[in-house]
Amino acid sequence: MIFGRVKSLDAILATAQKKSLTRSLGAFQLTMLGVGAVIGTGIFVLTAEAAQKAGPGMMISFVIAGFVCAVAALCYAEMAAMVPVSGSAYTYSYAVMGELVAWMVGWALILEYAIAAGAVSVGWSGYMIGFVQSNLHIIVPLDLVRGPFDGGIINLPAMLIAAIVTLLLVWGTKESATVNAGLVAIKIIALTLFVIVTLPVIKSGNFTPFAPLGFAGISGAAASIFFAYVGFDAVSTAAEETKNPQRNMPIGLIGSLAICTVFYMLVAAGVIGTVGAQPVHGAAGEVLSPGTPALSAACRSIQDGAVVCSKEALAWTLRSVGHPFIGWLVGAAAIIALPSVILMMMFGQTRIFFVMSRDGLLPAFFSKIHPKFHTPHVITILTGIFVALFAAFFPVGLLADVSNSGTLFAFAAVSIAVMVLRRTDPSRKRPFRTPLVMITAPISILGCIYLFFSLSKETILLFVGWAAVGLVVYFLYSKGNSNLGRGIIDSPETDEDAPPQGVPPFPGAHTPGYKDA
Repeated sequence: MIFGRVKSLDAILATAQKKSLTRSLGAFQLTMLGVGAVIGTGIFVLTAEAAQKAGPGMMISFVIAGFVCAVAALCYAEMAAMVPVSGSAYTYSYAVMGELVAWMVGWALILEYAIAAGAVSVGWSGYMIGFVQSNLHIIVPLDLVRGPFDGGIINLPAMLIAAIVTLLLVWGTKESATVNAGLVAIKIIALTLFVIVTLPVIKSGNFTPFAPLGFAGISGAAASIFFAYVGFDAVSTAAEETKNPQRNMPIGLIGSLAICTVFYMLVAAGVIGTVGAQPVHGAAGEVLSPGTPALSAACRSIQDGAVVCSKEALAWTLRSVGHPFIGWLVGAAAIIALPSVILMMMFGQTRIFFVMSRDGLLPAFFSKIHPKFHTPHVITILTGIFVALFAAFFPVGLLADVSNSGTLFAFAAVSIAVMVLRRTDPSRKRPFRTPLVMITAPISILGCIYLFFSLSKETILLFVGWAAVGLVVYFLYSKGNSNLGRGIIDSPETDEDAPPQGVPPFPGAHTPGYKDA
């Protein structure tokens, strides 16, 4: 115990058993779901953001971000296999470090899921507008496809896709595992085509200067690129719906991360080697930040364009090297597949809210179920409104960085929890043990701290402000209404607090135990 009330692992597992969800996901499904969640806006869009911060040095940035995720994944795997219940880092923290830390982790996860959904929406918008303009030759006014921080007024396509996904979640969409696997396949095929086409025509000269902005630029890009790996931890939110979680959760977590890392390194090399990835500077030679009006203005003066200026970096690269049809395919793949990532992120958000509401830390109406659609419509609509507003007014890079701040906090908390639990409950069965935990976990924690402080000052201040608001909410409401604080260790399941019906516990998973909408 570190801060106050701790909900024992036995109580958490008992509650989850009484309010259980159907276990139907295997190792392959989890891995595919992880790949489907991870491969999204990060690699399709943030490649341009990373190039502006680090140039070709973003290759090192991918290695740094991937390494931090790898050690964090090993910690997640132990906790997820040992505590196979919904709630992810929030639940693990509640069991080990107490209610206050758990609340702060859950509060930080709002940044991870809701704002990440907004970032993916903006990424989808960039590919959709690029597709329309390059294939249908329809010029869309810049003011209507970019927010005010990015040289426009409002991003209507991003707002629209967020609204559509929200309606689907309220209605109770039920994708089959086959459909999800198909979407994952589309993304993998698109990236494979990109690699096959670009690697043979790489020019070594495009890799110099390798780090035009020094190691600080590489660190800043790593902190942003971290978003490209976010999603593998969401596999742990499906632990309660996994067959044999002691075996399958570690496979799903680490397997999906390994597959994605290989693709990311190859794709980044393809972009740098074919069209170059040098940052764009201002008129006085100053470094311009991604997603700012100044960069947008500088980009408009570049006659042939640059990858750092593109909102659809991979499709733009392919068109630039004489493969417009494959560029069309990659753009189409992003347009088709990215909405499933938005859906996953938004569902992950409602799942975290549901578990926190089940513990009494949030009002009961957050987990209220629609009488017809059998979905948690109240919190889904509220989440959708905020996601749509984020997407409408903020650039993808800023949203990704803010999302990363919450994710890094949660990852560090899980890594601490693994070490603490090894000392406080050493006899508990651990189907998967983090190798060299007293080395791996501290490396994960230090890596998260390093990436967090590599984010922009504005992002760090936003996170601190968000955390302060979370503390106020906790002490004004959650502490007094907590089930654990009121002595309620477990409670019988009723229709009102039953798990959401109609939507699979993890988008893409067809779960027989769920009612049809």
